[in-house]
Amino acid sequence: MQGEGAKDMADGPRIRVLVVDDSMLVRKLVGEVLTEGKETALAGTAASGDQALSRIEQLRPDVVTLDVEMPGMDGLETLRQIRLRYPKLPVIMFSTLTKRGGTATLEALALGATDYATKPTNTENLAAAKQQMERELLGKIVGLRLAVAAQRPRGTALPSKALHRPVQRRIDIVAVGTSTGGPNALVELIPLLPGDLPVPVLVVQHMPPLFTGLLADRLNAKAKLKVAEGHADSRLEGGQVWVAPGDYHMTVMRKNVDVVLELNQEESENSCRPAVDVLFRSVARTYGPHALGVVLTGMGSDGAKGAKAICDAGGEVMVQDEATSVVWGMPGAVVSAGLTDEIYPISKIASEIVRRVSLRRWLTAMPATPAKS
Repeated sequence: MQGEGAKDMADGPRIRVLVVDDSMLVRKLVGEVLTEGKETALAGTAASGDQALSRIEQLRPDVVTLDVEMPGMDGLETLRQIRLRYPKLPVIMFSTLTKRGGTATLEALALGATDYATKPTNTENLAAAKQQMERELLGKIVGLRLAVAAQRPRGTALPSKALHRPVQRRIDIVAVGTSTGGPNALVELIPLLPGDLPVPVLVVQHMPPLFTGLLADRLNAKAKLKVAEGHADSRLEGGQVWVAPGDYHMTVMRKNVDVVLELNQEESENSCRPAVDVLFRSVARTYGPHALGVVLTGMGSDGAKGAKAICDAGGEVMVQDEATSVVWGMPGAVVSAGLTDEIYPISKIASEIVRRVSLRRWLTAMPATPAKS
C-alpha cells in the first residue's frame, strides 16, 4: 500500500483515493461519494494518464480509481506505467458496461489491476448514479481495506481447526468459485486442464452481464476444453467448462438420466448474483459425495456455506493458498471453518484436479478384492 496512512489502514484512518477520469462529471460524483463515505477520503483527481502519474508521486494515495477509456494515454497504458513505478499500489479500474469496456477491463486485470467497478449507465440521474457508485466502487475500496486488515502476516500458522478429510469417492463434477483476482486465476487454471477431462467444470466468477461472456470467450480461446457462458437446459458432459452468466445464479438439476444447467434471478446472496454458495449447494444436492469444490482468490466469504454443503454431502473441497491469492477472503473463510482438505498455489490446482478425477475413477473401476476363505 502507498501513502502515509496505508500502514495503519487496519487501525481506522480514512482510505485516501486518487480519482483518474477524463470526465469532469465523473470526477465530481466519485469525489462526492468518497468524501461522504465514513471510511474514505478524496486525495485528489486527475483528468489524464500523464497527470495521474504526476499526482500519484505528489499525493501518495492509498488507492487509485482509473478510467479505462481516456484520450492520449489510456487507462491500460497508465496502468502499465503505474505497475512499473508502484507495483503494490491498489488500482481499481472504472469501466463502462459495454463490450469495449469489458474487453479493456479484462486486459487491465491481466496487466495487474487489483479490481474493477462499472460506471453508472445513467449519469443524468445523479442520485441514482451516486447510489450505484456507493454500492459498487465504494464497496470495492472499503473491501480492500477489510481484506488488508484481516490478512495474516506471511509465515504465521494456519487456523488450528482440523482440515476436512472426506472419504475418497468417484468425482463426477468440479465446481469453482472466485471473485477478486479470479479472471487471472482462471486464465492460469483452465488452460492447464486436459481436453479429455471426463467431468464437467462449472465456474462462478463475480462479474456483471456481458463481462462473464467475454471472460468465457477469453478462456475458450486459451483452453483445451470447450468453455462457454452457461445456458439453461444445457446438458452437462465431460470436456466442458460452463461460466455462470452475470446477474444469474447457476444451478444444476437431474432430468431423467442427465444433469442440466438451470439459471434463475432469485435474491442475491452475499450481495452477489451469481453466487458461489448457490452453485455449491446445488452441486452438493445433485452429486452428493461425488463433487469437488474449488475456492479461488476472492474478497468476502461467498463459497464458505456452499463448501459446508459439499462437505456435509461427503464431497471434497480444496482452496487456493494465500500467497498466490490477490485477496484471501473467500479461500481463507473456507480454511477457517475447517471445510477444506488441501490448500494449493494456483499453479498446482489444475494438476490436482486431474489427479483426483483420474485416481477416483480408477479406484472405483477396480474390481472388488475377493474375501479370503
